[in-house]
Amino acid sequence: MKKSHQAAAICPGRRSGYLLCPPSRKGAVGKWTDAATGDHGDLLDVIRLSCGLTDLRDAADEARRFLALPRPEPAVTAGRRGSSSPGSAESARRLFAMSQPISGTIVETYLRRRGITTLHGTGGLRFHPRCYYRPDAWSPTEVWPAMIAAVTDLDGKITGAHRTWLAPGGSGKAPIDTPRRAIGHLLGNAVRFSAGEVMAAGEGIETMLSLRCVLPTMPMAAALSAAHLAAILFPISLRRLYIARDDDRAGDGALATLLDRAMEPGSRRSSCRRNWVISTKTS
Repeated sequence: MKKSHQAAAICPGRRSGYLLCPPSRKGAVGKWTDAATGDHGDLLDVIRLSCGLTDLRDAADEARRFLALPRPEPAVTAGRRGSSSPGSAESARRLFAMSQPISGTIVETYLRRRGITTLHGTGGLRFHPRCYYRPDAWSPTEVWPAMIAAVTDLDGKITGAHRTWLAPGGSGKAPIDTPRRAIGHLLGNAVRFSAGEVMAAGEGIETMLSLRCVLPTMPMAAALSAAHLAAILFPISLRRLYIARDDDRAGDGALATLLDRAMEPGSRRSSCRRNWVISTKTS
């Protein structure tokens, strides 16, 4: 590839906020370096970063689509799983950084259509207008708008990201097989809306945002599933915990595990003391 073509291919990366430097005579041909952050890579990395992708295979597919190249025949591999492995925490942080605040976007429309009008303190939610979705490893990549939620640890560090793909107008979730997916490190972490001595924890993001409409000042956390609700870590200052569990067997199991944890002082399964008072709320 000629150097002029290389520089032209790099330029679209500026739309994502990455100031990328064209190849210099001192660097390897086809490589780039971000002078501001020290990030570096090749043209596939530029595509991955500018499009909000988390998998190199997705970036290759986007390059193939742009160049109008045919898709390769899938190789038959014994025991291969139907979906790619979860992305890393770094991928989650990059995806969140590429997204924008939800105010005035279809994420806000989606939440308000669900009756969620209390949206203060939702900086952990963001909007990505073109978030890539792939049903499985062999299907073509689709593009849908998405609500991006930051999964954080007790120190507020982003360890993962949860994606909810939406219909273009924000009328509901996108008409795809799995409109919710998460990447990164989730165990013990959650989508957190503040923290304090009294707080509520549950599974879904929308479930907890709905409760905030009634209790707008109460800190809350969405663990994203019953299994992760059972393993969520709480701040050491916690004194009372309200559990917004789903009324099913998985919710029963999460509640039972949290009750066991509350009775185990000094347990290594959490970083906080076991002097909680637990109340339940079935959603």
